Amino acid sequence: MRKILFVLSLLLTTPLAGCIDNASLDESPSGEEEPAVVRILTYDIAAFSESMFSTFTNQTGYEIEVVRADDAGGILEKLLQTKEAPQVDLAIGLDNTYLQSALDFNLLQQHQTDVTMVSNTALEPYDGPFAVPFDRGDVCLNYDETRVDGENLTVPTSLWNLTEPQWNGVMAYPSPLTSSPGRAFMAATIDYFENDEDNTTDAFDWWKAIAENGAIFTSGWTEAYETHYSGGYGEWVEGHIGDAAMTVSYCHSPGVEAFYSSNWTKSTSLTLPRATFHQVEYAAVVNGASEVDGANAFLAYLLSEEVNRNMPENNLMQSVLVDAAWPETDGYAYHTDTPEMNANITTERIGQEMESWLSAWQDATQ
Repeated sequence: MRKILFVLSLLLTTPLAGCIDNASLDESPSGEEEPAVVRILTYDIAAFSESMFSTFTNQTGYEIEVVRADDAGGILEKLLQTKEAPQVDLAIGLDNTYLQSALDFNLLQQHQTDVTMVSNTALEPYDGPFAVPFDRGDVCLNYDETRVDGENLTVPTSLWNLTEPQWNGVMAYPSPLTSSPGRAFMAATIDYFENDEDNTTDAFDWWKAIAENGAIFTSGWTEAYETHYSGGYGEWVEGHIGDAAMTVSYCHSPGVEAFYSSNWTKSTSLTLPRATFHQVEYAAVVNGASEVDGANAFLAYLLSEEVNRNMPENNLMQSVLVDAAWPETDGYAYHTDTPEMNANITTERIGQEMESWLSAWQDATQ
């Protein structure tokens, strides 16, 4: 996720620091009423810049305080820890592999935001009243074309190909226990193997097989993509190893690589049917929030044309608005692939079965 966020953006933006406090909204020593504060629990979302928050404050009068979590899982954990005494007004960054848990634990309240401008694609995983989508992208495998060239390594036509000796030790997977892209890809493999021709094996047989084939498992997307993957910007980052020719990222990650490298990339995506996952990230008003009006005002701002239409450049994810498109600039759209068929697995089912899947994944990969 992290986000699942595409961490290339973190090299180009300065994250805001935030904290939970008990700042009073009473009158200041000068006798003037202090501005209302909207407290946001989120991870390092690139679009959340100082200028973006300042514009919101200038437009509405609400100030912003940011509380940082490491990723979507950290957001859910913090909400659970403070359920009886909520300390934030908005939670931004839960995706459709985590959202159902937040709903089941009654952590969110209904928003008052107009979503008529949001596309049906973005609303498909969840269109209820407790969360609004704010960005989206398709999680898939990415590979280094200079290594997967038909001679050193062959482009897979099935996930089972990745259990072959040629792929030993050259794949990096973010753990679904701690990574939202990792969790999304694991969910995709559930659907992939439920719909293949072999009824004698399932997703966890495959996970066991790739673990035995030397797959590298990391705690998050950043370690997998930035440290281990040889096909991305990580080769310019300190600590880069580059031992993996394939990893889990997004179908638009090669487009982002090209966008920041003058229309050049050696990375591309593998879009096998049902082996990709349409990830949607959500913003939601926290149940028990103290500044509900301000929270709803920020949701409206987040879905505005001026903010959301620019998600591909500012947040390296797709906008959720109707008629959203990837930018043509510097090969962004050209190097972004469209999945043949995303995994068909509902948010409700993910919520019901995720714990058992994670347990099975641990058993298979350890």
